[in-house]
Amino acid sequence: MSTASRLFDVSGRVCVVTGGASGIGLACAEALAENGAKITLMDINAHSLDDAVSSLTRRGFDVRGELVDVSDRASVANAFQNTVTHYGRLDVVFANAGIDSGPGFLGREGQRLMEGSLENLDLSNWERVMAINLNGVLYCLQESARHMKPQGSGKIVVTTSIASCLNAAWVGTSYFPAKAGASHLMRQAALELARYNIQVNAIAPGAFATNIADGHVNDPAMRRLLEAGNPQHRVAEPAEIKGVALLLASAASSYITGTEIVIDGGGLLGQAD
Repeated sequence: MSTASRLFDVSGRVCVVTGGASGIGLACAEALAENGAKITLMDINAHSLDDAVSSLTRRGFDVRGELVDVSDRASVANAFQNTVTHYGRLDVVFANAGIDSGPGFLGREGQRLMEGSLENLDLSNWERVMAINLNGVLYCLQESARHMKPQGSGKIVVTTSIASCLNAAWVGTSYFPAKAGASHLMRQAALELARYNIQVNAIAPGAFATNIADGHVNDPAMRRLLEAGNPQHRVAEPAEIKGVALLLASAASSYITGTEIVIDGGGLLGQAD
């Protein structure tokens, strides 16, 4: 085995990926499975979960599924325990599941939207976004710590967003504090769990072509808007997350913890030309 292969080796590692049936979560799972890891995909969409598990197992990978609502504490705890019961341990967790928050206070043509304004904020939507995008991360961190601390090792990766540090008028207000909260929560967990040799980090994607917000990135008008504001003038494909996923799941990141890695094609830098 080459030095690079040893450094990024995840063979035999037991991994959980929430929101793993599609998009970034599925790409992370593929990166791990393609390199010999054992995977539990967790998702709330039963049909997509079955399809993803079937597709990966047909390729010869060791993959199983758990139907999970990450906003339900008991659902998360049960799915994690089932994984440990099945595989005997837990080495890597990608707390990836998340949802969009609906429209912001500006439309694509720059018009003000009453339904997205601060005074008209739908509190039920706020609570749902927080329950999944923030509470769901907490529950995954709790279960990860519960199973990883006794073995003295582990890797946890939280999917945040560039929305954790950059606001946008056309995205619903609740998305930003949820992602910023998840970012701070990741760092607090990293601080606490460092003594147990558990590294906790985050990936902060920019615009990726996934099914979030009903696949709005694939809408031609939205895609043109996103591409125009990016220095690379393009939207990323989920497979472009695989390299950093493998890094953060492997020994290659043994001294990286409490870090949020931005993957946005330079979007945070601003428009270049």
